[in-house]
Amino acid sequence: MLGGTGEARRLAARLPGRVVSSLAGRVTDPRLPEGEVRIGGFGGVGGLVEWLRVNDVTAVVDATHPFAATMTAHAVEATALAGVPLLVLRRPGWTARPGDDWRWVDSLEEAAATLPGERVFLTTGRQDIGVFAGVDRWFLARSVEPPEPPVPHRLHVLLDRGPFTVDGEVALMRRHAVDVLVTKDSGGDQTAAKLVAARRLGIPVVVVRRPPPPAAPTVDSVDAAVEWVRRGSGGA
Repeated sequence: MLGGTGEARRLAARLPGRVVSSLAGRVTDPRLPEGEVRIGGFGGVGGLVEWLRVNDVTAVVDATHPFAATMTAHAVEATALAGVPLLVLRRPGWTARPGDDWRWVDSLEEAAATLPGERVFLTTGRQDIGVFAGVDRWFLARSVEPPEPPVPHRLHVLLDRGPFTVDGEVALMRRHAVDVLVTKDSGGDQTAAKLVAARRLGIPVVVVRRPPPPAAPTVDSVDAAVEWVRRGSGGA
């Protein structure tokens, strides 16, 4: 299983002894799933194909982040070459509710070019902060680990990991006088509190759309993924 998400950890817990979880290794102290874990890249499509064959893998579940488009593309190609079935597990995206002021964009670059405020709460992950390096705004960036240059010259970094509460997000945005939130359409409950907080405070949200869906069977729940694995393995 290609993991790193809450869904991946829950799936590993539901299938004890049947899953090898692979993490990219981008976080120094990741939340590890139950069972066997490998950490690090595969070296591209060829390396993934070789790993699948050497380890006699019978099925692959891609439960990576919805924006991990490169890894998903590699999984689609590698499983086709190795003759291994692939399932993509993707949590549903977020849906705007009454009172939300969402501004949809197709890329981080478009988000950086169309910010409707001066004090920006940036929640896109530390690896994407560099996209905003040349933007003359004040930024609050939250990430698990410190970002590496380039970064905006007016940047306050908050090191933290979810889940977060609505009250906590409201207090944070008020404390820093945030007037625009930037996020990706990651979906899920773990970081959705910021959207509720923005709604309560009347703050616009710039939302980056997800990459196009992969050309592979896809489910949106851990239950469905468990059923797929069990059917493919002749039951459990």
